[in-house]
Amino acid sequence: MKSKIKENLFKFNTLRRIVQFVSFIFFSAMIFNLGALSLLLPVLWTWGLEANIVGDALTALQFTFGGWKNTNVTFPWLAASSFLITGILLGKSLCGWICPFGLIQDLIGFIKRKKMKLSPRTHESMIYVKYAVLSIVLFVSVTFSATELIGISGSYKSALGIFAEAPFTTLSPAETLFATLPKMILDFRIATLEKPVLDVLSGIATLPPLFWAQLFIMAGVLVFAAYVPRGWCKYICPHGAIMAILNRFSFLGLRRDLVKCAKGECRLCVEACPMNVRILDLPWEKFSDPECIYCLRCVDACPDKAIRLKYP
Repeated sequence: MKSKIKENLFKFNTLRRIVQFVSFIFFSAMIFNLGALSLLLPVLWTWGLEANIVGDALTALQFTFGGWKNTNVTFPWLAASSFLITGILLGKSLCGWICPFGLIQDLIGFIKRKKMKLSPRTHESMIYVKYAVLSIVLFVSVTFSATELIGISGSYKSALGIFAEAPFTTLSPAETLFATLPKMILDFRIATLEKPVLDVLSGIATLPPLFWAQLFIMAGVLVFAAYVPRGWCKYICPHGAIMAILNRFSFLGLRRDLVKCAKGECRLCVEACPMNVRILDLPWEKFSDPECIYCLRCVDACPDKAIRLKYP
């Protein structure tokens, strides 16, 4: 029993859980009154907190294109740099080790439910959904920015409505989970101190349709994650789409030792991978698959220690 506990403690997955938890505390560091920082990372977080210590780069990109708070429209150099530098130096590892919404999905994965196994063909097809989401977001942001620059954005802005400045973030499940719902709960508590509870509850029916759309999307994503491990990351996340492209050029990768690897007899690494990476079909010298989040569960699963990190 003790040896089993000791073995689990020295697994990469245990270290990853610790890093995820510490990162989440850091992201929420406003509770320690550390104030706001202009730190952008390519992870799914929220801009709905006043004293935000970290901002997600995709939302920053949308805000910059949209001329956030009536500032001049400029190219999102800082957001683009965040994606590029992180992608080249660390690949998609922040998705596996740092992203707060990734942590939520991993926690939901502990719910005892029979996991869905999608066929390889369905999996390969669904991967492109996140690229479609990213394309729509960039199309709306760039075209809106173009109309702002030439001074004809009035009707376009009216047509887009609340989606003009941040088309993805407006419906982002992370925004709902980490900002909208906590604010709503806080407002509810304050309201119950001033009015009868029944009066406050009756006001819920008057909540705008946008809130219910946000809640429905968030609930759908979380239920999906309960049945498909890291389902959001694999198939929907536009951050993941950008990082998947950059992951091909990352200095970080994995190496499979052909001498130690029992490829014909063992597929434990493939079965352990939450992102359905076909590890055994990739080049052994170094592989950095677009979908790999470097969670290193394959490293822990390999009984022959045939897989290890390679940098650069």
